[in-house]
This record gives sequence, C-alpha cells and structure tokens, in this order.
Amino acid sequence: MPDTAPPDAADLELLRESVRTLLRGHFGRDYVRKCDEEKLPPTEAFRELARLGYLGLGVPEAYGGGGGGTVLVAALLEELGHGFLDLAFWVFRNLAHGARAIASHGTPEQAARYLPDLAQGKISVCFALTEPDSGSDAAAVQTSARRAGAGYVVNGQKVFCSGYKVSDYVLTVTRTGTGPRRHDGVTLLLIPSGSAGLSASPLRTLGHWPLGTSMLHFHDVFVPEDSRLGPEGKGWPVLMRVLEFERLCLSAARTGAAQAALDDALAYAKERQQFGAPIGSYQAVSHKLADMQMMVDISRMLVYRYAARLDAGQQTVRDAAILKLYVCEAYKQVADMGLQVLGGYGYTMEYDLQRHFRESRLGTIGAGTSEIQRNIIAKTMGLR
Repeated sequence: MPDTAPPDAADLELLRESVRTLLRGHFGRDYVRKCDEEKLPPTEAFRELARLGYLGLGVPEAYGGGGGGTVLVAALLEELGHGFLDLAFWVFRNLAHGARAIASHGTPEQAARYLPDLAQGKISVCFALTEPDSGSDAAAVQTSARRAGAGYVVNGQKVFCSGYKVSDYVLTVTRTGTGPRRHDGVTLLLIPSGSAGLSASPLRTLGHWPLGTSMLHFHDVFVPEDSRLGPEGKGWPVLMRVLEFERLCLSAARTGAAQAALDDALAYAKERQQFGAPIGSYQAVSHKLADMQMMVDISRMLVYRYAARLDAGQQTVRDAAILKLYVCEAYKQVADMGLQVLGGYGYTMEYDLQRHFRESRLGTIGAGTSEIQRNIIAKTMGLR
C-alpha cells in the first residue's frame, strides 16, 4: 500500500467519540445482550454504520469510500470492539477480506464492481481458509478449484467460516495445482454464498453467537474466472497480505473489548462493599486491575504501532505475530481476571464479563494460534 499521512489526534478522537455516541445511544448493553442471547446478527447496527459512512473507511474515494489509512480503521474497530465485539468483527471482515483485499489485489473491474457496494454495506464478505485437515498448516489446503471453461469448479470443505450467515461472498482459499514449493498452487476465489452446490452446516461454539461459524461444503461449485483474486496458483503472497491486515483488525477490535471488560470490573470494584470498604481498595483486587490496565495499554500501543507501520509500508512478519500474540493473550487474561473480580456474579449470565470470558478464548486459537505466533517470532530470531 502507498504511504498514508497519519491522522492527527483530533481526527482520531472525533471518530472514536462519534462511534461511541452512536453505540451508547442506539445499540447499547441491552441490544448487545439481546443479540448474544438470541443469536441474532446486529443487522440494525451494521446498517446504521453503513448509512453514516463508516463502512467506507479505508475504501478509496474513487469507489465511493471515505479513504483514510489503517490507523483510522484501527480506531474504528477498537471503538466498535468496546461496544460490541461481533459487530466489530462483521465490519472488520468487510474491510479486510472485502475492501482491502480487492483494492490491493483485485483488477480495476473487480474494484468497480465490489468496492462501492462494500462501502455502502450492500454486500458482506467472509473468509474461508481452515479445513478439517488443514488448520495451523495453512499450506496444506486441499479444497480444489479445477479449470472448467471460463472458470473453475470447486470441491472440498471449509470449517470455522465465521460470519457466513450474514455474508454474500466467501473469499475462499483453494488449490488449483502443485509446484516445487508447498505454497505453490494456491488460488483465492471470491465465491457468492448463494452458489449452486455450496451449502453450510452451523457449528455450536462457546461464544460469538450473533454471527456464528459454519462448515462449508463445496460440491461442483462453478466460479467464473473473473471471481479470482490475484494470479492463479500464486495466491500465497496475496493470502499473507490478507492475513497481516486481518491480524491488525482483530487486534484493534479485541483491544476495545479488553477495555470494556476492564471498565466493567473497575466499576464493580469501586461499588462492591466488603468488610466495610470497596473491594477495589484491597491490594489483592487493585493489583489485578492495575495489571489489566497495563495489558490493555500495551495492546493499544502495539495496535497503533503496527497500523502506522502498515501505512508506511514498514511492517514485518514479526510485528504481526507479536501484535496478534500479545493482544489475544492479554484479552483472555483481562477477561479472566475481570470475572474473578466480580466473584460469583461474574459467573452468572447477568453480567457481561461472562461474554468476554467466552469470546476472549477464541483469540489464542483462531486466525493463527498463539503457539504458531511464537514459532513465527522465533524463526525471525534465527531459531528453528
């Protein structure tokens, strides 16, 4: 991506405050709980974000977007994550697997076809990489895309495709061939979710119920050639660029969610009285809250450091791994410690810490496990 001038502090704060006001005023805690408990996607909130132009952030102005760099995208997702993590995840997929992927790796015709609708929230995109036998080893993907006339016929299965039930397209990682290297033969296809031969089986999960996740079944699914994103058989570098931006977006959203978990725990610690004093006045509790604050602050610094480096074209594989590893581990710990601060009440479904506890657990598994991130970091240090 070309260099992008960093936004000033006033622009960032204006963005944060406008999103915060929208969520608190119209899509607050009761709305989030209803969506979570009834497993309903936050459609009303998504549409309102689209109407107000937020989904065009990072989309080139030539295609109906609002422009702006990665730092602004990070600020948007952090604030959305603070209010409603699944809403942030819906938006992130449109921005990362949709707009960013197409703007960076698509043809001018694909950009003209998809970007205006993405910016207006008329279509949504999700991502399908993991397979029943291909998880951390992404290069082992076996879903086949065989040449057939003016396109491809896709067969295979994908698992843990989150957000499929609200998506119009699935950015799908397929194999069109083999080569000397394991990464050869990978091709990315943007497949309509309503394609003949494509079906989905919802999976029951511990959290993230509003958007859900699914197993996808491809049985002789025909995909036109103009749905291919990037070169045939040489899609691995495209996939890596998609994943590096994905890690930024996920980390920004989870940093906001970690701040929300801390906010709830801190408010409770100031109000809850035991032994004649607020429990936050006791060192055992105050030290937990101090550690939580430290982890949230470090997460935020890593997010914006990486966002700035992405805009400047200075990002590294190590940067992405450190960001993803730290933020996901921090959110998991913050949620766990916050639940402990609430004690028995934290274990009830009446308080939001239980939702943070459930949803934070995915971060160290999905989109590259913590173990894989450590492997990447060690490799950049010259270790095998």
